[in-house]
Amino acid sequence: MPLEPTPKDVVFRDGTARLLRFRSKGGGVPLLLVPSLINRWYVLDLRPSASLVEAMVAAGIDTYCLDWGVPEDEDRYLSWEDVLGRLDRVARFVQRSTGAPKLAVLGYCMGATLSAIWASQHDSRLAALIDLAGPIDFSQAGVLATMVDERWFDVDAIAAAGNVSPQQMQSGFQAMRPTQNMAKLFGFLDRAQDPASRNAFFALEEWANDNVPFPAAAYKTYIEELYQKNSLFAGTHRVFGQPAQLSSITAPTMVIGADRDAICPLPAARALLESVSSTDKELLVVPGGHVGAVIGKNASKVLYPGIARWLAKYGVGARVRPEPVQLAH
Repeated sequence: MPLEPTPKDVVFRDGTARLLRFRSKGGGVPLLLVPSLINRWYVLDLRPSASLVEAMVAAGIDTYCLDWGVPEDEDRYLSWEDVLGRLDRVARFVQRSTGAPKLAVLGYCMGATLSAIWASQHDSRLAALIDLAGPIDFSQAGVLATMVDERWFDVDAIAAAGNVSPQQMQSGFQAMRPTQNMAKLFGFLDRAQDPASRNAFFALEEWANDNVPFPAAAYKTYIEELYQKNSLFAGTHRVFGQPAQLSSITAPTMVIGADRDAICPLPAARALLESVSSTDKELLVVPGGHVGAVIGKNASKVLYPGIARWLAKYGVGARVRPEPVQLAH
């Protein structure tokens, strides 16, 4: 079964990053998907019937996705601000190419954290914001927060060696649940005779083993500022010399949390709703873990239609395209 099944085109490049536009007849307010910086984007378009992208296109939504690409060795100096600058340029391209004065943004995992920071400084360009399992209050970030506690975790020593490799990061996730790989294997053996289960298992395994490095400079800021100091939730985080205060967000905001998420426990994501100034807020709790909630058997029944219905309230998926507008630089 092929991965990344939804037809698409590369419409913009920025360094190692690409902007993907999925072929559809959708119009209206465009939707930009922002995945995690350290996982490959196609978890959002994994396979037929297990694809958030497929569902958004089927709902008539003009859907884009930021593929962060694979950092090279020299990208160890790519800063947190560089990453956010790349996100902003991609968002501007979406607006220019569609003529839309505003766009909707859906961030997943770390992509949701980055999207919230971007939104805090660009609220006037935002039609709607969705945080899909992305941490905001890092004091609620569970085992991962404990693992990188500054009392015993020296982020400078890690970043000094260059980009953080996928193997380093995977070892941390495996340490959270040491028996997970064995349990996963036994679970697969129980269902190995079912072709659908085999396809789902091998697709997920291919994605899960296709991770990318974390640029060292950005990693240092992410761990130090967000995990160790919790500066985003505290309102003290700054990018480009300006405060990134979540209270500046007035656009409609939705938070989606998974009920068995160990990577981003529900309280860590739900904190966004406590922080924004929007009067239109919604919380959707879906079954599953951090990844299973997005691609599991219940995603097409709960997650995908829930997102599409909520976005439709704000013109995302409308068939009438807006007149082109000139964006200020």
